[in-house]
This record gives sequence, structure tokens and C-alpha cells, in this order.
Amino acid sequence: MELFAILLSLILLMFFSFRGYSIILFAPLFAVLAAAASNFSLMPVYTEIFMTKAAEYFKMYFSIFLLGAIFAKVMEEGGLALTIAGTIANKLGKENAILAVILGCAFLTYGGISVFVVVFVMYPFASALYREANIPKRFIPAALWLGTFTFSMGAFPGSPQIQNIIPTAFFGTTTWAAPLLGLSSGLAVFFLGWAWLIYRQRQAVALNEGYGEHTVNEPEDREEEQLSNHTLAFLPLIVVILANLYLSNPFQWSWAYHWNEEILLSVKVLKLSLLSTSVDKVRAIWSLNIALILGILFAIYIGREQFRRTGGIAASLNRGVNSSLVAVLNTASGYGYGSVVASLAGFQVIKSFLMDIKIGAGPLVSEVITVNIMAAITGSASGGLTIALGMLGADYLNWAHATNVPVDVLHRFAALASSGLDSMPHNGGLITVMAVCGLTHKQSYYDLFVITVIKTLLIFIFIALYITVGNF
Repeated sequence: MELFAILLSLILLMFFSFRGYSIILFAPLFAVLAAAASNFSLMPVYTEIFMTKAAEYFKMYFSIFLLGAIFAKVMEEGGLALTIAGTIANKLGKENAILAVILGCAFLTYGGISVFVVVFVMYPFASALYREANIPKRFIPAALWLGTFTFSMGAFPGSPQIQNIIPTAFFGTTTWAAPLLGLSSGLAVFFLGWAWLIYRQRQAVALNEGYGEHTVNEPEDREEEQLSNHTLAFLPLIVVILANLYLSNPFQWSWAYHWNEEILLSVKVLKLSLLSTSVDKVRAIWSLNIALILGILFAIYIGREQFRRTGGIAASLNRGVNSSLVAVLNTASGYGYGSVVASLAGFQVIKSFLMDIKIGAGPLVSEVITVNIMAAITGSASGGLTIALGMLGADYLNWAHATNVPVDVLHRFAALASSGLDSMPHNGGLITVMAVCGLTHKQSYYDLFVITVIKTLLIFIFIALYITVGNF
């Protein structure tokens, strides 16, 4: 009965998420439902487990969501994101329309701009390029997804997106974990996904299928003023990347800054609740916080003239703050739900099954399968990753130490897996992409699903390569 209650709650959470209901409201309700068949009293499950774990997540990641959302907003409203997208699209032109869309999305995502902002910024350029090149519009969502929600989000080392941040708190790693593995796997996803879209374009040409007649969300020609100096628009993104590289110190260079362990040790005597156990658990977040603050300051200065015409910087900052709250609360609720499930005796059956998957090198296959399952169920890369590592992260860490699997490799495969099966039809980001493009799942999901299959299979291929070749 306990196992049945857990599975029922998972199914209902997935169903209600798909129907558009807020996980902030329904995650605690279904967490309590999952515990209904256990020996736990229901209200303590809500207040002492769910809320405590949600608060832990909020404490750990709120600054990343907050600063990331503000950075995205000032880049967007200061005209910098538009300038970057326009520069890439214009340089590559209609002959390379698909590549221009993928690279434009990837550069903005890797530079730290929110994935949802990237979609809104890039769609008008994608539509114009595809229309000019007479490529079917129904291929746009797959290109946006490939450039935004895959290799640039969780594969490439140093990505400031939350999917690459979450493993740092569980494994004590940095965002630059396993750089060669991340770069090679990310490039593989990029080239194979791009090849698929080119193949589909050629199929459409052979069938004389063009852009098509569309009336929903067809953008008008962009007349927004872009920066006259296009190079300056890229500067805040470069600042974020380089500052994060320097401060997180991934390669232990002698000139890089080292965080002082005494910062935490000195306050442990105060018995602060939710205090991190070591600097290793938080240094990646500290370094990215500083990098994002620097990026925000550069973006505000460079786009200052644009802000004067659009209501001032205060309004942009406030909009960034407001947009961050829903995002962090959604994911914190998912984490609280997963923590409740992991605490139940009935979950031990599922946990034992997942931990018994001993194919390949230590915990890697088990970790990838677990993250993919949770990402598919929740329809969220960050939510699935957080729930999976919240349930089994400590076990995977111990397993990795016992089998001599580097923790950096554990981090990279977890981040890779989070952007595997997350793109199920009920994924909130996917629904947003379809809505922005004015298309339906029936029109455009097939190609996006193929990219999902490609990126998921590639993870297991790279596990096999890791076993064969060794650490890379």
C-alpha cells in the first residue's frame, strides 16, 4: 500500500502538472498523499519534512534564481540580448538559418540568460530566417530546444544554468566539473541534433514544403533599436563566464582565488540552522553569485540609454525579482516532494531497485536512469535532478568513492541526464516554446522528440566510452 500511494502521488503530480496546475500548490498535497499509507502523521510530513526541505532548497539556490533572472531582464530590456541574437542571425544569414538559431540560443544560454528569455528573444529571428529561407516553421521549436535546453544548459562545463549548479551542492564540485567530458558530449549532442534538422530540411525541400501559411504568433519585422556597438553587447556574457571560471577555481591554478574554510567554521558555534557542512558545498554558488552581479553591472552600464527610454532600471530590476520567485518556489516544491517520498519506508523498494543497477562503472548508469525517470515524471530538468539527487545523491557519492569514480564525472553525468527525458509533452518549457511559436505538439513535437532520443542515448554511449577509455 505504501508503494502504491507513492506511485499514485507521482502519477497525479505528473497529470496535474501537465494540465497546468501549479506545483507550488499540488506538490505538498501529493507529498501528504504519498505518506498517507505510512506510519507518519500527515501534518508533520508537511511542516517538518516538506517545508524544511523546500526551505533548504530556497536557502541554497534562491540567489542564483534571483540574480539570474535580474541578469536576463537587464540584458533583455537593455537591448543587449536582442543585439546578440540579431548579430548572430545576420552574420550567418538565411543560408545557415538552422545553425544561426541553434548558435544564437546556445550563446545566450551559456552566457547566463534564462532559458525562457532566450526563447522569447530568439523566436522572432528564427521565424524571419526560416521564412526567408523557406524552411517549414514547424521545425523552429526543435532548433530552439536544441540550442537552449540541451548542450549549452547542462553539458558544457561552466554553464551558469541551474541544471549545472544543482550537483555542486550534493557533490562539492564546481560548474566546471569534468570539462573534457562535458565539452565532448555537448558537441556530440549539438552536431547530431543539427544534422537531424538539416536532414529534415532537405526532406521538406524534396517535398516542396515551404515555411507554410501561419497566422498565430507570427512576428512582425523587428524594429527595436539595437546597440550600435555590437561587441559591447557580448561583454556581460563574457564577464559572467570568465569571472565564474576564475572564482570557482576548477583547475586549481595558483593565481585563482581560494575560498576560506574558516568562513563557515567560525559561525558553526552559533548553531545556525541550514548551515552548509563545508565550503565545497557552496563555493560554486558563491562564485556564480559574484559573476552574475558583475554581469548585471556591466549590462546596466552598457544598456543605460535603452533603460532611459523604457521606464528606468528600477522597473527592470523589479520585474527580474518577481520572475525569479515563481521559478525558485516551483523547484523548491518539487524538491520538498521528492524528499518526503525518499523518507518513506515504501520508497526503499524503489531505492533498492535503482541502487541495484550495477551495469557499467559504479553508480553512473543508476544515476542517469534515476535522473531521467524523475525528469520525465516531473517534466522538469531541474526538478527531476533535484528530486533524484535529494533522494539518492549521498548514496551515489559514497558509491563513487567506493568504486573510484571521480566525483566530477558523477556531476557531469547527472547534469547531462537532467536534459535527457525532461522534454516530455507536459514539460513547462516545451509548452512555452510551442506557445511562443504559435504551433502545437502535433505539428512540431516529432522532431523535438527525436532530439530527445538522441541526447538520451548519447549519455549511455558516453558512459560506455568512459568505461572503455577512462576518465576524460
